[in-house]
Amino acid sequence: MSPTTRSQIMRAVKRANTGPELSVRRALHFLGLRFRLHRRDLPGSPDIVLPKYRTVIFVHGCFWHRHPGCSRTTSPKTRRDYWLPKFAANVARDSRKEDELRKLGWRPLVIWECQTKDRKELESRIKRDFGLSQPS
Repeated sequence: MSPTTRSQIMRAVKRANTGPELSVRRALHFLGLRFRLHRRDLPGSPDIVLPKYRTVIFVHGCFWHRHPGCSRTTSPKTRRDYWLPKFAANVARDSRKEDELRKLGWRPLVIWECQTKDRKELESRIKRDFGLSQPS
């Protein structure tokens, strides 16, 4: 793959309104939870903010944010001296932002990209996280 092609691919990686993020937003809305998006006044500019529950949700990509134990958490075979410190910095930044949010009284939740693939499982997790009753 040429550097130009690789550069085009990397530029196409979206930061917000990704497919996994839209899945989580659809599930939250389906469950009757209302939210705000990408509040820049909060540390880390969370993907989803639920002020009523004082909860923020980060929808993390398994690759970029290094989901422990996930098969999607692969490492590039080239330029490892660039990528490995970058991934470590991402993880450290995520942890730092979550700590800042806790200090401000927010409850940060992380939903991994791979956890958004099964809609029923995603809805069950959200119900557990927000103490919503399970349908009988």
